[in-house]
This record gives sequence, structure tokens and C-alpha cells, in this order.
Amino acid sequence: MGMTMTQKILAAHAGLDSVVAGQLIEAKLDLVLGNDITSPVAVKEFSKIGKEKVFDNSKIAIVPDHFTPNKDIKAAEQCKLIREFAVKQDLKNYFEVGQMGIEHALIPEKGLVVAGDVVIGADSHTCTYGALGAFSTGVGSTDMAAGMATGKAWFKVPGALKFVLTGKPSKYVTGKDVILHIIGMIGVDGALYKSMEFVGDGIKNLSMDSRLSMANMAIEAGAKNGIFPVDELTIEYIKAHSTKEYKAYEADPDAVYDAVYEINLAEVRPTVAFPHLPENTKTVDEIGETEVKIDQVVIGSCTNGRMEDLRMARDILKGKKVAKGVRVVVFPGTQKIYLQAIKEGIATDLVEAGCVFSTPTCGPCLGGHMGILAEGERAVSTTNRNFVGRMGHVKSEVYLASPAVAAASALTGYISNPEKVVK
Repeated sequence: MGMTMTQKILAAHAGLDSVVAGQLIEAKLDLVLGNDITSPVAVKEFSKIGKEKVFDNSKIAIVPDHFTPNKDIKAAEQCKLIREFAVKQDLKNYFEVGQMGIEHALIPEKGLVVAGDVVIGADSHTCTYGALGAFSTGVGSTDMAAGMATGKAWFKVPGALKFVLTGKPSKYVTGKDVILHIIGMIGVDGALYKSMEFVGDGIKNLSMDSRLSMANMAIEAGAKNGIFPVDELTIEYIKAHSTKEYKAYEADPDAVYDAVYEINLAEVRPTVAFPHLPENTKTVDEIGETEVKIDQVVIGSCTNGRMEDLRMARDILKGKKVAKGVRVVVFPGTQKIYLQAIKEGIATDLVEAGCVFSTPTCGPCLGGHMGILAEGERAVSTTNRNFVGRMGHVKSEVYLASPAVAAASALTGYISNPEKVVK
């Protein structure tokens, strides 16, 4: 029986010739990741294991990004704890404020993940790195602790769904629209504990930033991971960011899939997820021009804080003004992206349009800081979740969208079709 791409990676890391869906395996890890919320718990659990040192100080990455720069005393204490642990363990990949970024934007940029790797992270959006042809998935803090101690983790081998992508997306359609379209199609539990494997000649029409955005939100469909085949663009990205050796895996022709979906990217429209689930999707063509009045726009996060995203927002907002009564907060994914945005004049253009340009942080995405919503307020956000109370008050609303839709909406004060706003 053939194996999927994910199954081949897991088999190799478990030292097995083959694996099947549902099989329990122990696999070697290439990277263990944590942040300022999950790492403190992992550090405390690590101390109970009885090991003095982590299994490999070059294969642990800790990125304080959720409540940093420190929001309050508790956040400061959490960061102090992991900072001291990083120093004691001589971790090579601890990224303090000034060097840090939003973890899932920073890790690929730093070249810490390459094709063929197995990565666990104590954050659900660790699935982002599947865009590079790696198996990556989120785990709990205790699993992170065990991974830091042993360099291994237990997995139940996932089954898989195949998404065959064809065609070329239109101007204002990005990976964010594609993944929202898919989640709207299969639901938030449509890929529960399965691998979402994206294939087809349409992939060549998706940038690496779009692929990272799609893999990032695989968890919003309940998936164990999302993964893309390794093509020329992947290899170009890996070589530009990393010196690690990579290995490209391909699914067998007779690999078993629980379902196969065909999606013509040319038919995907700019898509918005209405409250309070990512599956509650509507295209911009289905939304009335003054149907959803908004108070805030957030452009950034581990889903859409990369250069493609900022450039698209700038192209729509440059030379214009944000609608009266609308707050627009922009969060670049990393310091490097921040600097590039400055060099290209993006930061200037967005600030002149009436936006606030912030340091990299996860803050507003999880309702942590720097963008909290009050009762009754609505936000269009390029983040990944719109659950009840996700970005603030339980009676606030979050509408998930691409940077193009978010920027267009910032100009009108209502959720808007960028095709109609940009003349």
C-alpha cells in the first residue's frame, strides 16, 4: 500500500519502511518550538523529568511573541522564566525582543525548518511549516517538555485528504482566500486529525507566502497538518534561508486518501469568514456594500504578516485615507519584514493613510493586547480565528479576510470587495 507525503516523512523519522493511518509511532524530532505562553509550562515540566540538559540545544526554538513586548507583570515574569532557561541551556535559537518575530513567520525566515523535517511546537499553528514540505504539528506543553528532553515524540499516523489545485487565482485572491474557501467547503472538523495534502499544477501559481498562509490554517479545519509538495519555488526559498540539508518526499501514486477535492483557483473569490467560526464563509459577491460596518482592521499575524501581505495592503491604501471611525493596526511578522517594509516605503504609506504600524507580536490575534475589541465592536482581521471573544469582548465580532479585503474595508468602513474599491 502506498504512502502519502506525510506518512513517508513520519516513517523515515521512525526508522520504519512504511506506516499506515492509525499506527502509533515514535519519531525523531528536528525542531521543538515554544512561545512565551506555552514554554513556561514546558520548562516547569522539563524540570520534573530529571534531565539536566535538553537533547540538542540547536534544535530547540523559543520565541516570546504572544504578550511581548511585555504586556504586564505576569507576561514579564513568564518571559523572565524562559529567558533564564534559554541561558542555562545555552539555546541557540532563543529570540528576544529586538530579534524576535511572530514565531511562525520567524522560524521559516531563520531557516530552522526545511523539507522533510519533523517539527512539533507548543502552538496550534505550528502546522505552518508544511508549506516547506515538512511535517509540523502543534502539541501541548508537556509534549514540548518531553520533546526537549528526548528529541522524540509519539504520533498516531494521520490519514489524508487530497486537494488538487488547478488554474490561476485572480488579482485579489491569495492563499488566505483559498484556505477560507476550503474551510467553508469542508467545515472546521472536515479534516479532523488528517493531513491536508495540496497538489496540482495550480500550486505553481501560489507564492510561498500564500502557501505558508494556507498551511497555517490547516488546523482551522481540524487537521493534524497541512503540506505542500517540494517544487522549484520551495527549494529556492529553502536555499535562500537555510544551510540545513533537506529531503523532498513525494506521495506514492497509490497512496490512500479519505477524500479528494478539486479546486480551480480561477474560480475562488475573495472570501470572508463571518463570526464565530472560520467555516462561516461568504464571498465578497455575497456581502452587501453596507451590510457589515466595522470599527477596526488588523493586518498581520502568523497567517498574513509577510511581505506579500503588506505590499498588497499598501497598494490599496497608498495615497488614500482610512475611513473616519475605523482603527487600522498593522503587525509585520518579523523584524526583517518590518525593515523591508520601511525600505520599500510601505510603513510610510500605511501610516500616512491613517494606520498604526506596530512591532511584531501576536497580541491582537488572541485578544492579548494592542487591538482589543470592546462590546459590540467589529473587526476585519487577517488573523486565523474568529471564535466568541477571540479578540476581546464576548459580544464583539471578528471577520477573517485577506489583506486585500481588509485594506479595502479600511477605506470604506464596511466589509468591501477590493475589486470595487480600487479603481
